[in-house]
Amino acid sequence: MQNNHDSTNKQENSSFEPRKTKYPSQKKKGSKTPDKEPVSKVREFISTLLYVVVALAIFLLVRHFLFAPVSVEGDSMVPTLHDNDRLILNKVADIDRFDIVVFDAPDEPGKQYIKRVIGVPGDMVEMRDDRLYVNGEEVPEEYLNSEYFTIDETDQFTEDFNLAILTGQDVVPEGHYFLMGDNRINSKDSRYFGFVKDSHITGTTDLRIWPLKDFGDVNQANE
Repeated sequence: MQNNHDSTNKQENSSFEPRKTKYPSQKKKGSKTPDKEPVSKVREFISTLLYVVVALAIFLLVRHFLFAPVSVEGDSMVPTLHDNDRLILNKVADIDRFDIVVFDAPDEPGKQYIKRVIGVPGDMVEMRDDRLYVNGEEVPEEYLNSEYFTIDETDQFTEDFNLAILTGQDVVPEGHYFLMGDNRINSKDSRYFGFVKDSHITGTTDLRIWPLKDFGDVNQANE
């Protein structure tokens, strides 16, 4: 009988192995694990940095090639535009007659002017008795408001001229524009420095963003 009992004990011992040898050891509470948080933070920083770089690159490309904010200096475009007005410059739009454009100042290197296109290539431009004639036909200048200014009845808002007198050429040459400010009595423009090359024109503008009370199309200013 004793032998049987011993045999039973031996079978039990062979059937029930210690827990630690039958199952993988479990980590005790409070044991340290490899710290992956610094790696995660580095990846997050690099990802954020890439987003910032891409966004900045897009912004610079848009500003350089498509659109850019500009600020008006001076009163040569009053009453359409005023000193310190903020505008959005469109660098890809086609230039047409009566557009407002920003261009490199022919007489002041490093500076830019803002004026209105009066004559495009091939145009014959003339002012007579405060009336604009383009290619022999009178063209209303609805953007002007001579009543905004105080001038004598005997004075003209825009002095008489023609291209031949001002420039020695009958028409605006190819690749050039004839520009004037809306404030005809106080504007240094093509009547003074002649035609402006198209390559010197940065872009057109018709959207005012500041002051907020005047936000919108600049050509609505005098309507």
